Amino acid sequence: MALKQVSSNKCFEGFQKVFEHDSAELKCKMKFGIYLPPKAETGKCPVLYWLSGLTCTEQNFITKAGFHQAAAEHGLIVVAPDTSPRGCNIEGEDESWDFGTGAGFYVDATEDPWKTNYRMYSYIKDELPKLINANFPTDPERMSIFGHSMGGHGALILALKNPGKYKSVSAFAPICNPIQCQWGKKALGGYLGSDASKWEAYDATQLVKSYPDSHLDILIDQGKDDQFLSAGQLLPDNFIAACTERKIPVVFRLQQASCFCHPHYFFIATFINDHIKHHAKYLNA
Repeated sequence: MALKQVSSNKCFEGFQKVFEHDSAELKCKMKFGIYLPPKAETGKCPVLYWLSGLTCTEQNFITKAGFHQAAAEHGLIVVAPDTSPRGCNIEGEDESWDFGTGAGFYVDATEDPWKTNYRMYSYIKDELPKLINANFPTDPERMSIFGHSMGGHGALILALKNPGKYKSVSAFAPICNPIQCQWGKKALGGYLGSDASKWEAYDATQLVKSYPDSHLDILIDQGKDDQFLSAGQLLPDNFIAACTERKIPVVFRLQQASCFCHPHYFFIATFINDHIKHHAKYLNA
């Protein structure tokens, strides 16, 4: 599959690049950012996938999160894809900020008119890693995933639905129980239909209840003053309770600083090094 390089910038002796490609899964052109650390010039490196939240593109994380120095030090390739298909000319795809463009929710849609293009789950799980492994010096056996908000939801469900695929998972302010919140009900109902039992396959709180073993250490950072926490959109307590019942290790840190509103990248930048170290430990980096 052909890649077109969109940009390349040297950063902490590595390179932050952006590529575009034609996605077979999503039936459109997609962009992703990839950071290649200095170690990638001489050998294979583990890969850490970042999933962004509502309204984001591949640019948000690579320009605002400040992860490059830690990734360079630990020798991690970091991949940041877009959050949805774009330009598919689907009626209504640009009407809402929390559904359609920029809001793929990391599910495989089953409903018209979304099911042809909105297959972000399979894109992240299968197509994108195959593309990355075929074109960059990766170690396919060492892969982890993390994300923010909708992307935190995506990271959690991908790890929980695919035991052993990812060495570790972490999240910033994830949507933990989407079948119980308005964001989730809107997205899952639109993409998957009105049968709520089908939504459970993309709900971290439901998935952890049947996770086959405890070999997955989870790190979650949540801002105390997050307006969407108080609005009941994130529901981390439900997820933690389910993890506790199943004896799944989870470190949940409720951060106190008042500036940590939900979409604020200062929140992510403050704790990104902790998350990089968390993944580096399990990736042997």
